[in-house]
Amino acid sequence: MAADGNARVDLELIADLVAPGSRVLDVGCGDGALMALLQARRGVDARGMELSQQGVNECVARGLSVVQGDADRDLIHYPDAAFDYVILSQTIQATQSPRLVLSELLRIGRHAIVSFPNFGYWSVRLSLLAKGRMPVTRNLAYSWYDTPNIHFCTIQDFVDLTRELGASVESAVALNAQGGKMGMNLPWALWNLFGQQAVFVLRK
Repeated sequence: MAADGNARVDLELIADLVAPGSRVLDVGCGDGALMALLQARRGVDARGMELSQQGVNECVARGLSVVQGDADRDLIHYPDAAFDYVILSQTIQATQSPRLVLSELLRIGRHAIVSFPNFGYWSVRLSLLAKGRMPVTRNLAYSWYDTPNIHFCTIQDFVDLTRELGASVESAVALNAQGGKMGMNLPWALWNLFGQQAVFVLRK
């Protein structure tokens, strides 16, 4: 998963995308920062799923509703369209089966919001070209041998996956290195090159 700090500007963006009063499931909710933000700003009914015991404990300490679970195995237990929004924030690249996980998000949520670091970002490409080594950046802050990120993808890869699954992109935002939004009318190829991370709102 991405490191904290500047990379978490996506949480503010996600909060603005969720309709007030919605029923929300945050998958891979970590310490519950996004759920707490959604409750405070949007008045949502927020539930969380988190793999780590530490994350679960931190959510409980915040007074948040959370269950310990694995996105790769436990989403199947939720009924169809159980939530207005299912959110997967900076986590899809850390799952064992991203295609299956995204399919489940689209099944149990009327909308799926997914954010992820873009491995096609220009500095990542340049690092691979110039140094011949896996890059370590603010958004990809781990060395190759201890990273939880096991399925790196680019914005274009993710768009291709949404098409395979028959999902509609309701909205999408690419963020540059300063956390600013890129031009909405730019082609995917430019987002893929200059977007350090991206946020997609999908529906089946």
